[in-house]
Amino acid sequence: MRDAVIVEAVRTPIGKGKPGGALAGTHPVELLAHTLKELVGRSGIDPALVDDVIGGTVDQVGEQAMNTTRWAWLSAGFPDSVPATTVDRQCGSSQQAVHFAAQGVLAGAYDVVVACGVESMSRVPMWSNVPPGADPFGPGVAARFPGGLVPQGISAELIAAKWSLSREAMDAFAAESHGRAAAAWSAGAFDAEVAPLAGLATDESVRPATTPEILAGLRPAFADPGYAERFPQIEWSVTAGNSSPVNDGASAVLITSGETAERLGLRPLARLHSFAVTGSDPLLMLTGVIPATERVLRRAGLDLADIDLFEVNEAFASVVLAWLQETGADPAKVNVNGGAIALGHPLGASGTRLMTTLVHAMRARGARYALQTMCEAGGLANATLLEAL
Repeated sequence: MRDAVIVEAVRTPIGKGKPGGALAGTHPVELLAHTLKELVGRSGIDPALVDDVIGGTVDQVGEQAMNTTRWAWLSAGFPDSVPATTVDRQCGSSQQAVHFAAQGVLAGAYDVVVACGVESMSRVPMWSNVPPGADPFGPGVAARFPGGLVPQGISAELIAAKWSLSREAMDAFAAESHGRAAAAWSAGAFDAEVAPLAGLATDESVRPATTPEILAGLRPAFADPGYAERFPQIEWSVTAGNSSPVNDGASAVLITSGETAERLGLRPLARLHSFAVTGSDPLLMLTGVIPATERVLRRAGLDLADIDLFEVNEAFASVVLAWLQETGADPAKVNVNGGAIALGHPLGASGTRLMTTLVHAMRARGARYALQTMCEAGGLANATLLEAL
């Protein structure tokens, strides 16, 4: 029976997604090309053997339009005979790319495939692909949700209200994310996964001195009288400090069949064991990680207690705290090297960024099973279960 394994995983350091950020001067095609060159170089594989390159990008417009993944592969100097495509499942785009890649290997359609992602939020800001006044939803969605859908920040506030999450708990979680990330960098935990670029060697958004007391001084980021009237349960506790920042970055993983890895002399980092993707309430939007976790565990035939490490994307502290409440997972096993609140969230790159961090953490900590899940706009979520080999 065929299996699918990750044999290499690499990412850029994550830059601040604003003018003056360390990676703001780098075209998104070049961000991803750099990562692809590192991936192929570290593995030692002949790039002509790659059957496909599947990349994730969220705002596919301007410098991230026209199938960015294809141009990054060509910019890297690799054979033009290798195809590439770019997918969008919002924040989970490159995690979905991993699913498509691994499923292709399992089906026998691929022997060697790259899953990757990129986002330059300094050069292509969020929602750049929706011109002012444009309606990306259409009349059918408006009729189905007559009250109107809401921005993610409001969803994060609704989650905080539904799960009774205090401002203090969210700020403490955010400070812990920065503390874990800073400790991981100091311990060299990221050295094996990061390929420095443009003079940046570490993640630019990590703030080692962050404390709950400092975060307590930040104002709510999404307070709005209109939403306050519509949702009186909201206490306005979501801030820039307990949310992920905007960022620039790229990441990639190399996936093969187990037989191909053995034939080519490649060392698997982990086996891609099980996959799940779910839909959920598009108003709460960010809670799909809860049913996605349940579904992937059920498909794997495993219990939560079997999982040694978790990566749950820190789009907002409220998302992870609600997931912890519902699953009962041990917080000590979750985002052990910090999460997106500290490290950053370059949208299309985050799925394979989390997976890169996860497979390296599995090896460093001797974990057998690991689970990754991400919330995604529109009420979606991916979950992936990895097994050490």
